[in-house]
Amino acid sequence: MKSIHPDPPYEKPIPHPDNRFMALTSNCSEMPTLFVDTHAPLDVLTDAANYRIRAVTQVLENLSMRGSIECESFILSDFALLCAIPLRDGCDVLDVVGRRLRGLSSGV
Repeated sequence: MKSIHPDPPYEKPIPHPDNRFMALTSNCSEMPTLFVDTHAPLDVLTDAANYRIRAVTQVLENLSMRGSIECESFILSDFALLCAIPLRDGCDVLDVVGRRLRGLSSGV
């Protein structure tokens, strides 16, 4: 039977010189685990942002079409967080797209 070994101590990642991978804002700790590949094709980045933003939009539109919704405040807080995470991810990816497009227009 294999013995379980603890993970080595965390070492904060050193930013890559060309900033290829950008940590998402929605990482839940100081140890980022989710990143955006800033060198991915623009259409792929746009699709990723679009997917996340539209998913939350669909949920919120469906919710708004319902009658009254009664629930505890902690449930609303959890629901807001559930919506905020993919929205923030989508915005982070759109920030990358914007920087890339500005770089193209300036001839960089």
